[in-house]
Amino acid sequence: MPKVHLRHEDRAPWARRFRFENVNGFTNCCFGFHRLAIVDQLYGMQPLRIKKFPFLWLCYNGEIYNHLRLKQQFEFDFQTKVDGEILLHLYEHFGIEKMASLLDGVFAFVLLDTANRKVFLGRDTFGVRPMFRLLTDDGFLAVCSEAKGLTEITHSMASPAEITPFPPGHFEAFDLKASGKVESTQLDCFHSCTDKPQHAAYDSVRSLPSGFELDTVRSNIRTLFESAVRKRLMAHRRIGCLLSGGLDSSLVAATLVKLAKEEELKYPVQTFAIGTENSPDIQAARKVAAYIGSEHHEVNFTPEEGIRAVQEVIFHLETYDITTVRASVGMYLVSKYIREKTDSVVIFSGEGSDELTQGYLYFHKAPSPKAAAEDSVRLMKELYLFDVLRADRTTAAHGLELRVPFLDHRFCAYYLSLPEEMRVPKDGVEKHLLRDSFKGLNLIPDDILWRRKEAFSDGMSSIKRSKTSWDHVNDSQLETAAKAFPHFPPKTKEGYFYRQIFEKYYPGRGAWLPHYWMPRWIKATDPSARTLSIYKPDKDE
Repeated sequence: MPKVHLRHEDRAPWARRFRFENVNGFTNCCFGFHRLAIVDQLYGMQPLRIKKFPFLWLCYNGEIYNHLRLKQQFEFDFQTKVDGEILLHLYEHFGIEKMASLLDGVFAFVLLDTANRKVFLGRDTFGVRPMFRLLTDDGFLAVCSEAKGLTEITHSMASPAEITPFPPGHFEAFDLKASGKVESTQLDCFHSCTDKPQHAAYDSVRSLPSGFELDTVRSNIRTLFESAVRKRLMAHRRIGCLLSGGLDSSLVAATLVKLAKEEELKYPVQTFAIGTENSPDIQAARKVAAYIGSEHHEVNFTPEEGIRAVQEVIFHLETYDITTVRASVGMYLVSKYIREKTDSVVIFSGEGSDELTQGYLYFHKAPSPKAAAEDSVRLMKELYLFDVLRADRTTAAHGLELRVPFLDHRFCAYYLSLPEEMRVPKDGVEKHLLRDSFKGLNLIPDDILWRRKEAFSDGMSSIKRSKTSWDHVNDSQLETAAKAFPHFPPKTKEGYFYRQIFEKYYPGRGAWLPHYWMPRWIKATDPSARTLSIYKPDKDE
């Protein structure tokens, strides 16, 4: 029966709350939980149980932004102020599939129904919250927020059981046998990013003007984006925002500061930028922060400090994907700064926008609007393997909670429903529709609104590269890489260096990465935007 551990590694002193609990009458079932108290600090420990449904045991990781709206809509009688309590009421009222479909938020959950001897797993549409499972042929199930929590589990199988990420947007049902073993009976998708979510029927923005006239579309984009930021203000902890100075994080930060004033938050919003001294991102973020009036923090780091962090970064990421590791170093270091130097805990960021709005420079090379639209959806469905994995792990490693308004279910579904021709780069500018939607509002400086895409791992540092740690990887090692690492053998010294570290922590687990992140439609050998012919660095760099 399930061994469950849903929560990240939290190190902040106020987050050291842990429970390990067996289930009454089920000797083979236990739950373990680390808590990061964001909502209802008094009653928020898990497994979550309420008197009304004593046969239900819930362990979940995430935030349900519409829990109060659903509570009022269906007149549920809550026992706690915990957002996750809504899962118990919805399950009992509607069953597992509709329960998952009505959740507006980010989540990974394990629900045990002892009355009906059922176990259910579920994960949000984009996999913003992580969940891994191990299921043996003879019915032993273990679930954890991180794959590393399952690698040392012993079981009766002769060969190692496969550890896999639970598929985003899906739920799975298991029968619980008298022996304590489980049998999977159903695995279904409850929501795809291209479909309007069921919970939209109960959203604060009930209906939008129809039609694809440009003014209508731009207005709808602004309305849904502001709604996405507003609903994510739900927190008892201080809210801050990562600010790279690019379009996406600048729109999030500016909208956050605007709404924080409207909601009369009792503190100024803190923004955080990281990079080497006077890198393009640092300069752009400084300009945006001054414009929107945030309490701005700059975190400078040297290439040497970045290299030293790579070991910890790969340990937390559980991947060796090159672009993911590169972009994670800065995010890991800025998260470390936030945890040690400030009291911000809930952190907004711009993740998901590039995938949704065709923001990567290689989209300029798309052979057709249809191909571009299809690749955008592919990227959205793979976020949990790359950008969302990076953003979640680097923040959670330091006890921070990530919020990503660009991945709002309704916002994404609307944007992806627009005509393919509207979403492609225009006049040589990627994300043209998104930029145009905020034109003339004075929300952010015009030159930031139209600033060209800068890859995060590139924009943080200067063009000049210091002597790197992978210089010690010699040519002969690279030539025999296929023998040392038969699954996706590294083709560069940098890739070899990352793979060595990964294998140190997770030997023989190379298959956790299904493929490297790489640009499409061009003969790229490196994922960096700087290697593309269309790339042009900022003039002030």
